[in-house]
Amino acid sequence: MPAESKYPPIDIPNVGLWDFLFERKDRDFKDDKVIFVDPSTSRSYTYAQVKQTATDFGKGLKGLWDWQKGDVLGIYSPNSIDTPAVTWGCHFAGGVVSPANPGYTADELAFQLKDSGAKALVTQVPQLEIALQACEKAGIPEDRICLIGDQKADGQFKHFTSVRNISGTQRYRRAKVDPEKDLAFLVYSSGTTGHPKGVMLCHRNIVANALQITAGEGPISNAPRPGHPDGDTILAFLPFFHIYGLTVVVHQSFYRGLKTIVMPKFDIESWCRIVQEHKITFAYVVPPVVLQLSKHPCVEKYDLSSLRMMNSGAAPLTRELVDAVYKRIKIPVKQGYGLSETSPTTHTQPWEDWSRTIGAVGTMLPNQTAKYMSPEEREVPIGQVGELWIKGPNVFKGYLNNIEGTKNALTDDGYFKTGDVGYQDAEGNFYITDRVKELIKYKGFQVPPAELEGKLLSHPDINDVAVLGVYKEEQATEVPLAYVVPKAGVQASPEKEREIMDWLAAKVANHKRLRGGVKFTDEIPKSAAGKILRRMLKIRYQEEEEKKAGKAKL
Repeated sequence: MPAESKYPPIDIPNVGLWDFLFERKDRDFKDDKVIFVDPSTSRSYTYAQVKQTATDFGKGLKGLWDWQKGDVLGIYSPNSIDTPAVTWGCHFAGGVVSPANPGYTADELAFQLKDSGAKALVTQVPQLEIALQACEKAGIPEDRICLIGDQKADGQFKHFTSVRNISGTQRYRRAKVDPEKDLAFLVYSSGTTGHPKGVMLCHRNIVANALQITAGEGPISNAPRPGHPDGDTILAFLPFFHIYGLTVVVHQSFYRGLKTIVMPKFDIESWCRIVQEHKITFAYVVPPVVLQLSKHPCVEKYDLSSLRMMNSGAAPLTRELVDAVYKRIKIPVKQGYGLSETSPTTHTQPWEDWSRTIGAVGTMLPNQTAKYMSPEEREVPIGQVGELWIKGPNVFKGYLNNIEGTKNALTDDGYFKTGDVGYQDAEGNFYITDRVKELIKYKGFQVPPAELEGKLLSHPDINDVAVLGVYKEEQATEVPLAYVVPKAGVQASPEKEREIMDWLAAKVANHKRLRGGVKFTDEIPKSAAGKILRRMLKIRYQEEEEKKAGKAKL
């Protein structure tokens, strides 16, 4: 029988995100509560200011660009305290938001803009050059590009406050949405085919997951405590374009009235300084950050004692890391689990169980069922390993423009096949041990091997190639490594390895670089059908590493 959540069922209102966030009757914080803060400029938004700014921007979209229900707005930006208002302003106008990685190249961004059918793009001045190139490729006119952030550009590019101010009238009414059918977000998740897939998330998906996360993070509160007049304060560095940051940080923080300090990007020194200065009490993190907290010398310079708990997600977290951090700074780290297709969070460790169940991704959040399935798609008993399938109101609607992908991912009775392998113990704790999918997870980002292989095969000195993920303990993450068959006459050398790595780095986003390096080989092992046998390469890599370690000990 499928496993049920140990949490009591929660009521999920049948409303869109605007009503959920702005028209609720049970809000327990005031209009003037400061929610989003930029620590570098001290610029901030109260709850009321976010609502007003979002309303004005939504009216501006309707008035300036004749925004229609279902139109897609791309956002190509590092984290900004302006992002939430722009996002919900788009929802006010009945639109769909498609956030993109600000590290994307013009080609990568253009693909997402074209695939999503984006009608306009929001970006920042440092990203403007690439945004312009991508919009030209995607057929988005320059007058449909607007800016957020503190920098303003000369010329024709409007700041979003100008789009907002052009409304100036009450005649543009808020669009009505069907929470079950109308999309709120199109987030892009890489697929093994090499092209990212548009994950269709409706309003109900995000409403449901915000409430599910709230149930799992019950100990967080906006109520004042001694030394913390604002209640719990969250540090937000997780990318807002990533579903982890988008739902868990942006939507949960706003719904619960939690003061949220927004970092545009992570660096360990700034992170520690902000924790100390703003008395951060809770942080969502990823394993490479946990690793830095356990080892980086700068950590010793700061007082991090305000932190009550950290939650790690996006990639597996080892017991060794949890223990090392707790030993050094006495801050507990629990783990959660989710996917873009589940909005994202399906499991989290209860606060009180963090030390007892290290290694587990937690217990299932409310209103879901799950089961582990054999390769023959038969449910396996508790304790046995299988592929995790999940069903709940947070499960996505399907992949955009990809009927076959949707059919392969969703069962007729509503289960999502996660592609992750693991098991459940007798106490209802879930464990993830491996992945069916071949995606490489670099610091929470998904890197499709086929995409990198396709690019590398166009290199003039490469005959054949296979890319796989290899775990680097010093980085606490998988990194892409390429096995390369050089063309005849091409000399395998460290110089050639570096040249190939640099060549690819110029063509892909930062997280897709060959941080694992290049290894030269005579041939790529393949099945009779031509499929690359990555498992054989992984075994070979491990043997090579063991041999290298053995020599180092001599």
